[in-house]
Amino acid sequence: MVQHLKHLLFVLLVALAACESTVEKPYVEKSVEQLYSAASKAMEEKDYVEAAHQFDEVERQHPYSEWAARAQLMAAFAHYQNYKYDDASNTLNRFIQIHPGHPQIAYAYYLKALCHYEQISDVRRDQANTQKAMDELREVTRRFPSSPYARDAELKIDLAKDHLAGKEMEIGRYYMSQKQYIAALGRFRRVIEDYQTTSHVPEALHRIVESYLLIGIPKEAQTAAAVLGHNFPGSKWYQDSYTLLKGKNLEPQKDEASWLSKTFKNIL
Repeated sequence: MVQHLKHLLFVLLVALAACESTVEKPYVEKSVEQLYSAASKAMEEKDYVEAAHQFDEVERQHPYSEWAARAQLMAAFAHYQNYKYDDASNTLNRFIQIHPGHPQIAYAYYLKALCHYEQISDVRRDQANTQKAMDELREVTRRFPSSPYARDAELKIDLAKDHLAGKEMEIGRYYMSQKQYIAALGRFRRVIEDYQTTSHVPEALHRIVESYLLIGIPKEAQTAAAVLGHNFPGSKWYQDSYTLLKGKNLEPQKDEASWLSKTFKNIL
């Protein structure tokens, strides 16, 4: 009985301690300078949680001051530095909605894009963040082509495209391993159509050659090999395709009616 009472007392004390820890700190009004200074100090010390809190207080206590918009943007940056990308995005969305004409609006759009870009995952996983990052980076280049962020956004768009193309290639290769050659062709064709400037195109063309040969359409395989040889003559993928065709007594051959001929405008 005594042991049971001791246990109940312990549980009660833990519960009381938890309640006390959730009690909000008393509201203390401070000047905008005090709050901003405390937030900046926290940023320097890489205490991003405290920095975000102090910047939020600037906006909360002094919503009409000239510091409020700047503090909101800095709060988003603090969340970003702390890998709290959802919190950063939410803060940036509010900033964009409230301050569409702010001098730093281009940076707000750019930072919002980075929140998704930083979450790009391995090609074996879902690529929703990659697509979202690319869409938002395009928004930066469209809205602010002369901003200092446009060039970096373009570079990151290229990297995001390469990532998405890599995902298509992975799925296509999986379909091939399952002997679903029509489904595989759809993935490889998408790489050619949507991601023609990426590093995955030579392999995609070779896989198209393979797929067409496996489903018994050698004419299309010959065209794909011709496109591959014309655009990437020194690649290992062309050598592999050429070897495949030779094994069936075929040669790379241009076909004007082929989808590939129309897709690659610079084919011979």
